[in-house]
Amino acid sequence: MHVNDTTSPTVLEQLRRRPAADRRILFTGATLVTMDPATGVLDRGDLLVEGDTITAVGPGIDAGGDAVTVDVTGCVLTPGFVDTHRHAWQAQLRRIMPDVDDLGGYVMSTLAGYAPAYRPEDMYTGTRLAALTALDSGITTMLDFSHNSRTRAHSDAAIEALRDTGIRGVHASMGPHFGEWDRQWPADLARLADQYVRGGDRLLTLRLAALATDQVAGPALAYGPELARVARELNIGVSVDAVFGTASSEAILRWAEEGILGPGVTLIHATGLTPQAWKVMGETGATVALAPTSDAQIGLETAVPAVDEALSVGIRPGLSIDVEVALAGDMFTQMRALHTIQRMRAVNTAYGTGRHPRRITTRDVLDFATLQGARTVGLAGVTGSLTPGKQADLLVIGAEDLNTMPLNDPIGTVVLGSDARNISAVLVGGEPRKWDGRVLDVDLDALRDEVHASRDHVLKASAPATT
Repeated sequence: MHVNDTTSPTVLEQLRRRPAADRRILFTGATLVTMDPATGVLDRGDLLVEGDTITAVGPGIDAGGDAVTVDVTGCVLTPGFVDTHRHAWQAQLRRIMPDVDDLGGYVMSTLAGYAPAYRPEDMYTGTRLAALTALDSGITTMLDFSHNSRTRAHSDAAIEALRDTGIRGVHASMGPHFGEWDRQWPADLARLADQYVRGGDRLLTLRLAALATDQVAGPALAYGPELARVARELNIGVSVDAVFGTASSEAILRWAEEGILGPGVTLIHATGLTPQAWKVMGETGATVALAPTSDAQIGLETAVPAVDEALSVGIRPGLSIDVEVALAGDMFTQMRALHTIQRMRAVNTAYGTGRHPRRITTRDVLDFATLQGARTVGLAGVTGSLTPGKQADLLVIGAEDLNTMPLNDPIGTVVLGSDARNISAVLVGGEPRKWDGRVLDVDLDALRDEVHASRDHVLKASAPATT
């Protein structure tokens, strides 16, 4: 990332000296991958940010003399990625079970074993670590499916962690699967809405989280008319996890009949569903959050990410990370995994038949990771594309780095050639969160000590349950 005076830190200092509401930033000379269908890709253009909002996109923008100009020649500007489903509280247990073979192994070790040992401070540490790492890898919006809400303090800690990192956070609250808890959920959602969302936090959104069926954790956590009523009264969306197979398919048909399936409901995974379930999902406008590496690596139901099924009924899905206890935590991995798996599946299906099933493109998976992700979590009007009027959630990606040069196809470069090291800057609502390749305002030594101490506590406190 080049700038118009001497070094990037000088520009950062200029930006941070100004009140956020009065700040004006002009990015010049970039290749703009806007993900706005009306604008597309601009080979060389400018982007103006005023306060927290994108106000202009195009060539030769005259921003006036009070704008801080950042020359990003040789870079690609994209919208920030949107992670539609991550259990962020688990981050201090990263890759503790990299070769877990099935959902049951994860459930019994993590949800039955480790989760009951979590204190509020462990919720804070795990969620903060996940959010900071998300920012580092270009995820500017993260839905935290926080299904370890044992007490009000556990929920507060998870929300405070999102707020302290500056990520655009979606807190999806659910009670825990196993162990003792206060049974304050879902009633506590009203307090969370009043205390955090209606209080004017522009970066925080609240959703109700639930499971598809009562098979794992009983009826209290399963989506149905009562939980739908809670969400409707609070005017919040619903994210439903563990949407798998025949039982979930039957539940989906039931929700459609009950009138509680629609655009405000996100179904996570959606593997192994029946054609009838997919049909009503498309008809009602329900959204879908795929978890490509989770489905394939852990082996959830069919183990095939359901992108073809979603597209066949007109649903363009969002993408998600799911669980870092076994999986990678960045969106580049999700895009590449889905791109590879779907194309492999298409070719394999057609082999020897003369058929030519559609193969998804790099543009498709970038769309899923940005604009469709925003739509999936209810933020399509806020983020997901470089569109004037939307929030300035954006990435500056080096396209002339060792692993990305030369720039021949900008979308291909972002999806297939880039990773966190190429992201020189991340802005969330116009606020720099990563600059010159470094996440800002983080004491790594202190964070490391906190993460290790929390991890050690959880492992020690849960040892009898996990041996």
